[in-house]
Amino acid sequence: MARIAQMRAVVLDCPDPRALADFYRQLVGGEITYADDDWVNLRDGAEVLLSFQRADGYQPPDWPSTEASQQFHIDVTVDDVELAEREVLALGATKALTDLQFGRDENWLVYLDPAGHPFCLCWD
Repeated sequence: MARIAQMRAVVLDCPDPRALADFYRQLVGGEITYADDDWVNLRDGAEVLLSFQRADGYQPPDWPSTEASQQFHIDVTVDDVELAEREVLALGATKALTDLQFGRDENWLVYLDPAGHPFCLCWD
């Protein structure tokens, strides 16, 4: 099937685009390629941008609630989940409630970025 479009960016609403972009830059690497008060682009060498958009009155998702769903989440792969956990917590992430960590027996754990978006540390 011919494609209709090409993926350009994944955009996260947040109260402070620069701060959230900096969190993800430290998590996945890359560089800030554009920034103003309302919008920041992060590129890690791939074609798809991770972008951050100021949203006045921002309300974070309430994972795993079905009433205020996560809408999407980001998965990142790590070599050492214990080390990665210490590092993301030091950057300002929080670990989702322990009783909601139903992926530990598979290969992922759920965290919340500083703006409340869920993301998973995954391993092979």
